Parts: sequence; structure tokens; C-alpha cells
Amino acid sequence: MKICDIIKPDKIVAELKGGSKEDVINELIDLFKDDPRVSNLEKVRTAVLEREKIMSTGVGKGFAIPHAKTDSITEIIAAFGKSKKPIDFAALDEQPVHLVFLLVGKDNLVGPHIKLLSRISRMMNKDEFRESLMNAKNADEIYSIFQEEETKYFEIS
Repeated sequence: MKICDIIKPDKIVAELKGGSKEDVINELIDLFKDDPRVSNLEKVRTAVLEREKIMSTGVGKGFAIPHAKTDSITEIIAAFGKSKKPIDFAALDEQPVHLVFLLVGKDNLVGPHIKLLSRISRMMNKDEFRESLMNAKNADEIYSIFQEEETKYFEIS
């Protein structure tokens, strides 16, 4: 499974409005309000915010991957947003976050969930990739950047 299989331009926010970690997470989760793959949006929200309380998903280098697993979805879902404003995510490197990738997996699909988290992390560790995302002007451009990066070194599985 590729990242571009689970994220589409309609689930990408080119300029997040939220100013806090919780606001941004809620903004991304709200993209799934009428999504048929989500049976209970509030359970998704609770799962992600509870996971965030355990340990911040701000992994460093201006990037965060809020994530959780729940039985309130029919398949893995994802959303992405970027913010020009710095967001305090209590990141591991104590730096503010500008790029946020939300990943919500099914309770019984642990393997694919972990594999996708790993792929996202590897991509986001590349300075040039993060810089391209920050310079992107709209959701379609961001999606294209993900597609291009993924074809560079991920085999189709």
C-alpha cells in the first residue's frame, strides 16, 4: 500500500487555520465528516487525541504524524495539512510543527498501519521534500509532491 493510495487532494489542507495542536488535529479529522469510510467521527477524534496524550506525535524537523487505530473506519484513512504559522506540538526536538500528516488505521490492520507510519517518517526526514511541501500553493500541488517522492524509492506493494 502506497501513501498516495490512502490520501487524496480533498483530504489535503494547503493552509491550516488552527493555531494549536488540538485545533489542527480536529481540522484534519473534520475533513472526514461525510466520508462513508467513517462510521463514527467522534470515536476517530477521541482515538487520535487519546493517542496524542500518551506521547506527542511531533517527531521533529517541523513535522507531526498524529495517528491512532479504531474500529470506527472501514479502511485506513489519512489527511495532510501545512501551516505557515508555527504550531506547538510538544515535538521531540522542541521545535514548532508546520506539516501534519494524520493517519487513522483499523484496529485489526496493525501491519499496514505501521508500514505507512514508517514510510511517512522516511519521506519527511528528507529536507528537500519538506521544503517542497512548504512551498506548495494548493492541495493538488501537495498531492503531486507526495506522488513524485513516493515513486523515487518506494516499490509498489
